[in-house]
Parts: sequence; C-alpha cells; structure tokens
Amino acid sequence: MRRPTLTPRQVDGAIALCGLLGGLLLMAFRVYDHASTVQRWQVLPALLAMSGLELMRRTRPILVVSLGGLVFAGSIFSGALLATTIMYTDLLYAAVVYGPRRMSPVLHVSGTVSVLVLTSLTFVYADPATAVAVVVVTVLIFLGPLWTADIVRKHRQEAEAQRLRAEQTALLSEMDRREAVVAERARMARELHDVVANHLSAIAIHATGAQSLARRQRRAADDPVVEVLGVIRENSVQGLAEMRRIIGLLRDSGGGEADESYAAPDLSAVDALLAKARAAGQDVGLVFELAERGERGGLPVPVELAAYRIVQESLTNALKHAGPGEVRVLLDFRPEELWIAVDSPFRQGAGQALPGARAGLVGMAERASLLGGSFEAGPRGDSWSVRAVLPRALTTEEGTGRA
Repeated sequence: MRRPTLTPRQVDGAIALCGLLGGLLLMAFRVYDHASTVQRWQVLPALLAMSGLELMRRTRPILVVSLGGLVFAGSIFSGALLATTIMYTDLLYAAVVYGPRRMSPVLHVSGTVSVLVLTSLTFVYADPATAVAVVVVTVLIFLGPLWTADIVRKHRQEAEAQRLRAEQTALLSEMDRREAVVAERARMARELHDVVANHLSAIAIHATGAQSLARRQRRAADDPVVEVLGVIRENSVQGLAEMRRIIGLLRDSGGGEADESYAAPDLSAVDALLAKARAAGQDVGLVFELAERGERGGLPVPVELAAYRIVQESLTNALKHAGPGEVRVLLDFRPEELWIAVDSPFRQGAGQALPGARAGLVGMAERASLLGGSFEAGPRGDSWSVRAVLPRALTTEEGTGRA
C-alpha cells in the first residue's frame, strides 16, 4: 500500500505547529532564560512570530530569514526559548536550500560576524571559559545550519544533474533505436521490392502473355488452361498490390501521415471481399452471405487486420475447395471478444489435397494466437467450419495493452 505524502506547504505547516507546541510546553515549565524575572507572556510574541515565519520558509526565504534574525535578536533580550532558537536555525537552513545562490555567502559572512562579535563581547565582559562556550553555541546556531544546507544543496544539484544526464542518455538511445528501426525497415522494403515484388511482376507478365497466346490459339473461355492462367494472373496481381502496400508501410518512418493507399485493411472492407467472392463463385454454384451481431465499436488495428485476413482466407478456401451451396460468414461483436464463424459446403474427394493445402489454416491460427485468441477449423457434419475468437483488447506479456 502506498504511503500518503505531504505537500511542501503541509510540511512547513507541520514544522511550524511542532515548534509552536514545543515552545508552549517549555513555557509551561518555565524552561527559558531569565525565567525568574521574565514573565511567560514576554516570551510568547517571539515564539508566535517565529512559528508564523516557518510557514513561508520556502516561498519567501530572503524575507523570512531577515525577519527571523530580528525576532531571534529580540528573543535573546526577552528570554531565549529553545524552540525559538531551533526554528531560527531552520530558517537559516531553508534560506540556503530554497533561496538564491548568493544567500549562502551572505549568511556565512553575517554568521561569522555574529560569532566574532558575541564572542568578543563575552570575552571582554565575562571570563574566557564563558567566551569559549559562546563560540561553540553561536557556531552551532549561525554556521552549523549553513554548512548542513550547503551539503544538502550540493547533493540535490548533483542528483538533478544525474537525472538530466540520464534523460539525455535515454533520449539518445531512443533516437538510435528509431534510426536503427527505420534503417532496417528500409532494408526490408528494398529486399521485398527487388526480390519478391519483381518475381510477382514476372509471374503476372508471363500469365498475361500466356493468356494472349491462348486467345490466339482460339481456346475456349472455359478451357481449364485458360481458367488456371486467369487465376494465376489475378492472384499475382493481387499479391503484387499487397506487396506494394507492405513496402509502403515499411518505408513510412512515422514522421508524417502515411499514404492512405497503404492503410491496413479492416472489417469495413469485408463487403468488398464478399462482392468479389460472389462474382467468382457464380460459376460453381456458391452463394455468400454475411451476418453481424452486436456493436462493432472501436477495435484495435491488429485485431481488425487479423479478422479481415481470416475472413479473406476462409473465402479463398471456400472458392477453392467448397461444393455448391451457401457460404455463411458471421461476425459476432461481443463486449470482450470478436467471434468469427465461416461455414461452407464440405466437398469430399481428392480436391481437398491440393498443393499448398493447410498453409492458409496455419497462417490463420498464427494470427489468432499472436493476439491471444483461439482458432479451429475442420469438417462439421456436411460443412467445413472455421471458428476464430479474437480479444477486443490486446494483451502482452506484461498484461493488458492499449486497445
């Protein structure tokens, strides 16, 4: 449990109150100089004045220490009270710690003069032993608080310098980290552009050339070769567009607004996915339907991207493997989770074992797992079922992150 801390004003008030109560207690027992000849009421004004000055020890250090010296000098003649003396030493300490730099040398000079004057007067009008005692007492009163305050102020300045140095080091480290991240992102973007994107462009170009050759050979539009070439070209073009989007994201260093064409897709684009799926599924007897439940509200960008990709991959798998019938997509927006359900007609036969099969399922499972969700897919009755649960709030190893 965290302990309550006092504000500086409350600390000053507590010091003033303790000094006042301590002084009143000493007055009650007549513990002050010349108690036999000085009445209690004569000691009280200096005590009250010194307690009041304690309330402004931080805010008005120069004024307070000046008035405090006059009050202390008056208290010596009206009956010196220990509480008044202690509070005056605290005012000297506060003037050096909270006041301007010049306060320390000024008070050292005035304190040394006071010690010499009082010691000289005592040596002249009293015996040497008393003069030695006065030297010790006056040094403790006028110079001891100043020495202590100098040490405290020096340590505070060193601590502040260390704090600023640590902040500068952290800032430089963060700048180096960001520069390294930007450089790595730029390197990755170059590699993707020079290697992967070029290969996808070559695939698209060769597929287009093969389609042109098929048209010159007067092949029918429903020829399997023509259909496969169309699929290859369409997927390579789409992959190239996605690759360019990723390259744009990598090259965006975060110094300004990213190009909208590079924005990560979200669930608002699911309708466009379904429209493409309906157009592609007409020839094979597939019908696509979308249903939503609950309030969509605000979702983290990674969650929306993962949900979009899971729906996209599920629709692609349905176009590749599903038999004729209805493909149902359900987005259930719950208070804590987003449920995704895709059911498509299950087609038995060798068509399930196409090259690269299950790679998409692995990718969907990884997306859900990275966000702390769950994923499962498989036959359920006469349907192929895909189920994904994504948390609306992102979680990390340290706990819940920002949504």
